[in-house]
Formats: sequence, structure tokens, C-alpha cells
Amino acid sequence: MKTIPLGPTDLQVTRLSYGAMRISGSWDKEKVDEAAIERGIRSLESAVEAGYTFIDHADIYGDTTCEMIHGRALDRHPEWRDRLVVATKCGIRWEDEPKGAPQRYDFSGDYIRQCIDGSLQRLKLERIDLYQLHRPDWLADPEDIAAALIDIQKAGKVRYFGVSNFRPSLVNALQKAVPFPLVSNQVEIHLLRLATFEDGTLDQCLEKKMTPMAWSPLAGGRLAAAFNDKADLPADEATAAIVQRLRPVLADIAQAYSVTPLAIVLAWLMRHPSGIIPIIGTTRPEAIKEAAKADTITLDRESWYRILVATRGQRLP
Repeated sequence: MKTIPLGPTDLQVTRLSYGAMRISGSWDKEKVDEAAIERGIRSLESAVEAGYTFIDHADIYGDTTCEMIHGRALDRHPEWRDRLVVATKCGIRWEDEPKGAPQRYDFSGDYIRQCIDGSLQRLKLERIDLYQLHRPDWLADPEDIAAALIDIQKAGKVRYFGVSNFRPSLVNALQKAVPFPLVSNQVEIHLLRLATFEDGTLDQCLEKKMTPMAWSPLAGGRLAAAFNDKADLPADEATAAIVQRLRPVLADIAQAYSVTPLAIVLAWLMRHPSGIIPIIGTTRPEAIKEAAKADTITLDRESWYRILVATRGQRLP
């Protein structure tokens, strides 16, 4: 798989990332037994075999068990330590942590320092390549966050920092406080969510050379019917109408490029000059491999806009 620099750094990452959110098979850590761990390791193996070397985690995935499975996989594949680029995230706290507290977001400096140590231990790494702040804390204090990030970097625990789901204004506020560049913004981008093309998020990525990472690039499976006519249409009528418009367009373009419509959906994201990296979260080996084919093509402008117009259901103004 081809690689690109991560943001303004010299760290090379694959054009698609493998998202490890589902590898434990459960959000209840008590249900993640040895059989589940083995299945998770096989999912990571399938991704590496398909060419993915950029792996995306978060401490909450599987209630910490997905990071743990990655660490167990490294025991079996020690060569991955030098081969894989590992990203993870922090900042989401569960309900009743402590008892009586609601689920919330926490970017307090002390909590960030605590989280990084837990992730390093579970991942069995001495340093994380990309550490991302997961969802914006409404009480985020850029100066407090910056102090924690500076401490973590000085301790050699993280190479680079990024954010996730940040609006451009909060990126600017945090970037002003930290003395090094924020290199990525992981946001929801897909054909059913085009907001990042218009709200300044991707413009900011271009300006600051931040790498946008697209979570849920297939809209959580809602786009499946657009490239698989055997899949049920989404229950929402508006979404179903978009999918029906996309079907013939994606099929036609896929035939022209000799790939599947699935690959075209991902290649559509990857065509943007900001260097969008789709995060592939399936655990099915065949789907992991099929998604990787998006890296083999570059859509022409006409095809890209045909897809956009079909999504919008109207010509551009």
C-alpha cells in the first residue's frame, strides 16, 4: 500500500488505516475471553497481510481490551514494533467513573497523563506514534492540555499529537498553546456526511498540513446498499434515496476503474488534496482486503463530481 507523510512530519503512514474498535468483539471487557483475543489478533493479522501498517486505537475501544489485544499480538509478532505506526486516543470517560458521574469528556492535564501510561502498558509499547484527544471536552483549557502534552513528549512517550472531532476554532485555540504542530484531525467523513467539506475542517487541514482521518467512511454500514444491491436499503427514506441514486453511478465508475463500488466509495475520500485517510473498521478478512484496493486508483475529477452530484441529488449551483 502506498504511503504519505503524517501531517507536516516525516513519518510515513499507509493511505488507509485499520481501525481496531471492533477487534475485541465486545464493549464489555468481562466478555473478552481467550477466544475473543485470538479472533482479534487474527483481525490485526489480516490487516497487516493486506498492507495496512497504520493502526488506529482508542483507550475506550472494548473498554481497553482492544489495546490489550494489540499488545498480545506484538508478543506473537515482535517485528510489528518496527513495522506498524500506532495511533490511539484518550479523553472519553465512562458513566459511574467515579460512581454517580455521567459519561463525559475529560481533557484535564492530570487525566491525559494518566491515560497515556495506561495505553502504553496495554499496547506494550515504549512510545506511541500518534496520540489523539478523542472528543472535545466542553471544559477544555488549552494551556492545561498543552502542559500535559509537553510533559508527555519530553518523557518520550509520544512522537506526535493529533485531535479527533475538533471544530476548527478549537484546533486553533489548542495549536496556539502548544509549541509543536498538531498533525491530524480524526473526524466523521463519508458520502452521507459532507459537513467537513463546508465547515472549514478540511480547509484547515490544508492550511496547517494536518492529516484528516475519516472515521466511519462507510457511514457505519449505511452505505453498504450503495455498493451491494443485495443489502437492505436504509430505513430512513432520505438516506435510502441517496443510496439508490448512488448505486448506478458507483457501479458505472467501478467498472471503468476495474474495482468494486466499495473501493470507489473510499477512493472518493482519498481523492481530496488534504490526504484523507479512511479508517477501515471491519473484522472480515475479505472486506479488509477489498477496501485496500481503493489505494490502487485515483479518481478523475469528472467521476468525483458525478458521485458528489448523485449524493446531493441536485446539480451544483
